Amino acid sequence: MTHTPLSRRNFLTAGAAVAGVSALGFKPTLVQAQTTVSLQLSWLHSSQFAGSYIALNRGWWTEAGLEVSLLPGGPNAPVEPPVVSGTALVGISAADYTAAAVAEGAPFKILGVAMQKNPFVIASLPANPVNEPADLVGKRIGMALANTPVLQALCSLNGVDINGIDIVPTQYSAQPLLAGEVDCLLCWETDLPVAMTMQGVDNLTMLMADHGYSVHSQTYIATEDTLANRRAELVALMSGEVRGWEAYRADTDAAAALTLEMYPDAGLDLETQKLQAARQVPLMFSDLTDANGFGWWTDETVAANIETLALLGRTVTPDLWDRSILEEVHAA
Repeated sequence: MTHTPLSRRNFLTAGAAVAGVSALGFKPTLVQAQTTVSLQLSWLHSSQFAGSYIALNRGWWTEAGLEVSLLPGGPNAPVEPPVVSGTALVGISAADYTAAAVAEGAPFKILGVAMQKNPFVIASLPANPVNEPADLVGKRIGMALANTPVLQALCSLNGVDINGIDIVPTQYSAQPLLAGEVDCLLCWETDLPVAMTMQGVDNLTMLMADHGYSVHSQTYIATEDTLANRRAELVALMSGEVRGWEAYRADTDAAAALTLEMYPDAGLDLETQKLQAARQVPLMFSDLTDANGFGWWTDETVAANIETLALLGRTVTPDLWDRSILEEVHAA
């Protein structure tokens, strides 16, 4: 699983050297030789983070003077506390989590957006499909109750009465759908639908981002202090991320294989990871990133995020997003 309910997070109580120009055109970034930094991942190791694995494996951060540790997340390892404390230079989060943390006083900025489209989907079976939000009326949807605001936001954006939907609390599993206990599931595009496909079960997904649900996901966050005082390290780290994810896009099967090679004890299946890696590509790359580079966003996409976040009960302003590091990376 790659997504956890907001209610589980307790954001604030838990505590180049000169490198040659790369094939992607990055110029040398001057940082203290072999500065040790950490990147806090948002979940357990899997091909969800394979672009970072590529950057580490190919030594691109080492070339830039960084010794990078990739810290796995998980159900008991929220992203925000290590970034606030300085244990991690950067964390991989999501705009809704970051907005919640900022509301509690965390000094975060979003530096880059890996997933151009939010991965939330409504998954269903072909015999009883959900192709658009209006199809949810009269359906039983399996989901965590903590994600009710997510469903409410989708309904509000599309003029659907949530009272016409039967919300069934379920564990994060495809089994309730396969057993006929529910008609559809609220989940991520890259996990439960992948699991069903691997079991040979035909399934459909309605990507909520295609129906107005705009919440940037797999976002890179850092503190305002880090942004002000450790810019060279941030540029070097993000340069490696950009290179890694572009290489990932070029060969997702190789990215999946590398994931298993680097983390053999993670209990991962190669074919599942290959499918997950491939299904992640259209979420992460778009005409916008083709034109401007990996991780990009615009004033228009931020405005859409602000609208959706308001429906989730989070009030944010455009200055939550700071593109200056990304601009420096891509300008090089």
